Amino acid sequence: MLLSDFDYDLPDELIARHPPAQRGASRLLDLSGVQLRDASFAELPALLAPGDLLVLNDTRVLKARLFGRKASGGRVEVVFERPAGAGEWLALLCASHAPQPGSRLILGDGVAVEVLGRSGDLYRLRTAGGDDAMAALMDRCGELPLPPYLERAAGPEDDTRYQTVYARAPGAVAAPTAGLHFDDVLLAALRARGVELAYVTLHVGAGTFQPVRVEQLADHRMHPERYWIPAATRAALAAARDRGARICAVGTTSLRALEAAALEGPDGRLAEAGDTRLFITPGFRFQVVDRLVTNFHLPRSTLLMLVQAFGGVERLRAAYRHAVEQRYRFFSYGDAMLIDRTAAASFAPATLPQGSR
Repeated sequence: MLLSDFDYDLPDELIARHPPAQRGASRLLDLSGVQLRDASFAELPALLAPGDLLVLNDTRVLKARLFGRKASGGRVEVVFERPAGAGEWLALLCASHAPQPGSRLILGDGVAVEVLGRSGDLYRLRTAGGDDAMAALMDRCGELPLPPYLERAAGPEDDTRYQTVYARAPGAVAAPTAGLHFDDVLLAALRARGVELAYVTLHVGAGTFQPVRVEQLADHRMHPERYWIPAATRAALAAARDRGARICAVGTTSLRALEAAALEGPDGRLAEAGDTRLFITPGFRFQVVDRLVTNFHLPRSTLLMLVQAFGGVERLRAAYRHAVEQRYRFFSYGDAMLIDRTAAASFAPATLPQGSR
């Protein structure tokens, strides 16, 4: 498969550069039936059945972007991605000249960080005091690493709105953005409907910002991301399957955690934890997830490839054309869609709403 197969035209004004005035005041493109339907995100409980299991990613975004200078004086920007053991961290680094191993960076309020070397397109960094000192530096001096396409620095609104209301486990450098639509009122409405909630953790890595740089998708390699599937969630998934209920993942990160655990677990069981490089493209055989709540993704991105794999290539192309024509808001702070994997088999162009072809 080719990278160019996953392109589409998006007017710049449809990129949502700020969150809506109220969390959850978003549109929802409903792909859970044969026909595409324009809805509101508040309708989600009615689109799920009592007994369905909704799986959410409870990762929390770190204030992982820091600014500083090299010891030689040049400016530097660092986005810490994840700890790498022995007090080291892996990070993206932007500077006019690549720093050499053994050089120092002065970040935040004067903390010295040593450059140890490279690991692919990430740098290995270390500071005195190890992981605790680095985490304290981020809390004290860092800012949330908003996606580059927002074309702005993080502001006070992002401190709350670029986190889900159920974020608990610090470790991500990007939000699981499908979860940004949920507030406590909607979660209560889902429970009142009889929908069960369960949580996984996948720490979204800096690789989510990186473009695919190869035309042949078979040559692309994903950054590893750490996931955990708690025992309570594994039990809830098994119970949902036993009663014939649908499993709905909130966001591509929840889906990747579940499908990676299915691939890596022993004897048909889900793995408890792991580092996944799972790259989902059309033709992938899904084992766990039946439905997906997701935002609209960038052209040529691995996330667009994932949703086309899940919901059908032609069906998702049609949905994106419809979303552009109907002026949906795109990307992290944008609108959402609900995709049913089995509905893709019933898709035909004649089922599209008028004006969406």
